[in-house]
Amino acid sequence: MEISLRPYQEEVVQTALMGENSIIWLPTGGGKTRAAVYVAKKHLERQPEAKVAVLVNKVHLVDQHYQKEFLPYLGGTVKIVPISGDSKEKDFFGLVVRDSDLVICTAQILENALMNTEEDKHVEVTDFTLLIIDECHHTHKSNVYNKIMARYVEKKLQGVGPLPQVLGLTASPGTGGAKTLEGAVAHVLKICANLDSAIVFTKHYKPMLTEAVPRPVKKYDIVEEQVLDPFGLHLKMMMRMIHEFMSSELKVVLREMGTQDYEADVVDLEKRGVQKENRLLAQCARHLRKYNDALLIKDAVRMVDALHLLEDFYSTQRNNTLDGTDIFLSALFEENQVELEQLAADMRYENPKLAQLQRTLVEQFQDRESRGILFTKTREGTRCLCDWVHDNPELQSANIQAAILTGAGTGANHMTQNGQKETIQKFRKGGLNLLISTSVAEEGLDIPECNVVVRYGLLTNEIAQQQATGRARAKDSVYSVVALKDGREMRREMTNEYLEDLTGRAIAQVHRMDPSEFRKKVLDLQTESVTERTLARMQHTQRRQRYSPTQVEFACRGCFTTVARGDHMRVVNSSQHVNINPDFRKHYEKGNQVYLDRSFEDWEPGHTISCIECGQDWGMEIKIRKVLVLPCVKIKGFLVKAPGSKRTVEQWKDVEFPVDEFDFVQFVSDMNLSGV
Repeated sequence: MEISLRPYQEEVVQTALMGENSIIWLPTGGGKTRAAVYVAKKHLERQPEAKVAVLVNKVHLVDQHYQKEFLPYLGGTVKIVPISGDSKEKDFFGLVVRDSDLVICTAQILENALMNTEEDKHVEVTDFTLLIIDECHHTHKSNVYNKIMARYVEKKLQGVGPLPQVLGLTASPGTGGAKTLEGAVAHVLKICANLDSAIVFTKHYKPMLTEAVPRPVKKYDIVEEQVLDPFGLHLKMMMRMIHEFMSSELKVVLREMGTQDYEADVVDLEKRGVQKENRLLAQCARHLRKYNDALLIKDAVRMVDALHLLEDFYSTQRNNTLDGTDIFLSALFEENQVELEQLAADMRYENPKLAQLQRTLVEQFQDRESRGILFTKTREGTRCLCDWVHDNPELQSANIQAAILTGAGTGANHMTQNGQKETIQKFRKGGLNLLISTSVAEEGLDIPECNVVVRYGLLTNEIAQQQATGRARAKDSVYSVVALKDGREMRREMTNEYLEDLTGRAIAQVHRMDPSEFRKKVLDLQTESVTERTLARMQHTQRRQRYSPTQVEFACRGCFTTVARGDHMRVVNSSQHVNINPDFRKHYEKGNQVYLDRSFEDWEPGHTISCIECGQDWGMEIKIRKVLVLPCVKIKGFLVKAPGSKRTVEQWKDVEFPVDEFDFVQFVSDMNLSGV
């Protein structure tokens, strides 16, 4: 199929067609992907032994780009392979790359292949002649895009080559949090340095671009603040009782309840309690965080949703009573549960934002064929809002067919990758007309018919706001912000409008730079980054050698019972950390079977595991090579103790002792010798 580009697309691909690195800056819906397909086609035709990698940051984009863009235009002439987490091809990625002309994959799959030392799985950046990086504004800090490009930049500075051409795609590089033009320019230059590219945009066809990608009508659906909130006040009264209960240990002033600031305070408080092995402090902090979650849910959705959150939490706590702290906390909830139920049932005090959201949705969906996305902050919030839509007679009479769309994963409220694909496909085909989504739907989702976007209770940056605006692509589409009058969401929305303008000014200033000055600034930033990464690697190596594994103990984060040592730990495939000590089994109990919608070459999931004393989540069992079952432990389920040190660790990469690779043959041999 012939590729037809609009004049503004033809303008922005010229740098790439000359073989130079570039970042295409076009708004969502402007046809960045189609332009990239055109560049890939010309590159494959002109470059001897060309090999292209298209990198995306969301699983569903692999199939979307393959089916809707690259396959229709290139499938008849080149071999294209889409690879995501549930693709068997990922297990021999190196072979697939060598046997293909173009691969479309998540960036993490390429990063895994770059790190893998097995010949059939390993690739080098230099194996490709063109890298296309979708949503390339994420190429900064510790993002996987930046890890890949860091290798590229290091090879460039070392003179290793030839390196692939780079083509980045973005609707907005953002300002990186900067509020001044100088800071925004510095951020744009940093993105350029990380991608070793210059930003290109249309200068001659702006009116045509505006006509092709009309911005939706923006409306603020403002709500007056709730005057009476007896349910929220009652929750705060209970929280103050917990404050009083731990007053002798509470050495800090906690900020306003029902805010993200308060959540940060109690998270720190829980860590401090664990590090001090002070169970009163740690447990009270955990429960306070759950009450704060309930306040946030109450402010976003219904009182009954907040109550259900607490009821679900306390139903899991009843079997794990260890001391007076547990007795007090459980009794406090049980004694107040009936009153909370009565308050939650009183519709006079329901969240006023919901009434406005109902009016907004009815206005947009009644008597018309609409399709929309409702953005909210959390996975829990999407679930609660979806329940509300299904339970709401007014919304059902408007024929709203809603489903949630959240990020893929294995935790609570995560979707499976297949679940994501099915929901998106159903939405495209019309079986659904409203997606209730977290930020996962802000980027890349190809739904040109979408004519309603609602942002509900969101505090995000200018990139997310601009991406969400771009979801409303249909003619006469509407972008609605439902927020409290003079609230934080309103202030952030206004700030983001300023930052969106600031981004454009920063890009324009960078574009006006003398080419030699631009190249020097980029080179200086790249040299600085390589130096920083080298130093960070040295520090990480030193940190991993701080203690001998035999010096390190693992205590349960919930009850502080010591259950393992560092020398019991091994790492499987550089990712799964298992405990090889058979005595560890007596410390945990098994729960439900874990089901994942993707397969792994050397292992498969088993049952969840938790502390037999207090119920603390410790991870799951895994079956290695279909025969050997071992516990795979979450580091954040433990207090890590070493000489002169007690700390909580969120990720295994941050432990301060070396962990050996798991040797399957040696382990089985040792088992046979010991008679296990």
